[in-house]
Amino acid sequence: MLVYPSGVDVSSSALRFLAQQLRRHRRAIGSRWRRLSAGRQALLTLAHLRMGHTYAQLAAGFDIGTTTAYRYVTEAVELLAALAPVLTDVVRTASAKAYLILDGTLLPIDRIAADRPFYSGKHKRHGMNVQVIADPFGRLLWASPALPGAVHDIRAAREHGIVDALTEADIPCWADKAYRGAGGTVRTPCWGRWETLSAGQQAVNRSHAKIRALVEQAVATLKSWRLLRKLRCSTTRITSLVQAILTLHLTSSE
Repeated sequence: MLVYPSGVDVSSSALRFLAQQLRRHRRAIGSRWRRLSAGRQALLTLAHLRMGHTYAQLAAGFDIGTTTAYRYVTEAVELLAALAPVLTDVVRTASAKAYLILDGTLLPIDRIAADRPFYSGKHKRHGMNVQVIADPFGRLLWASPALPGAVHDIRAAREHGIVDALTEADIPCWADKAYRGAGGTVRTPCWGRWETLSAGQQAVNRSHAKIRALVEQAVATLKSWRLLRKLRCSTTRITSLVQAILTLHLTSSE
């Protein structure tokens, strides 16, 4: 395999943060020798998450075995995922904000057509449902654990306790029509065909759409990590990957 230098468009603060966590972990488990230093392991992990490089590509680039590359990435991802904020902490921190924006996104996966639990009728493809919460400026605050793509957004929001957490904190939340009937502080557009809505309802929906559209920035932020654009791993690992990426994003944006 040919090897050439490549760049990873991630801030140096994310690299330093992950390297620090890996050094601390190695001291805790008494690891004496590794093929890669903590800094190189951190770079390996970032290349996988940000660029979506396969383990074979990483192994060739870092001059290690494919199994070693997989083990190093898995170790780093588990460390990062454990540091991801929980929903209650995010809601508590965001209580001073005027409102939040909620939306669901589908992370495409490589599955066969027979895997119905992972097939999203809305998106017409297989994937995993992830709920995203953004602030009024469209900045990513939280991403949920992944559920099969067949799970509807409102059901996912209820299973994760999002509606109850927002209602308990009395934080208004803008969401699209997929969350109709969620209740609590979740606000959705007026229901019905555009031509059947009154002028006032149409104006409300236009205003609602302008506010809610900012959540697309948060979704784009999550999917700027190219690994999430087409996941080819076991579905049981996707939650850890999402949480690890969330931790890296929040660390870089501080």
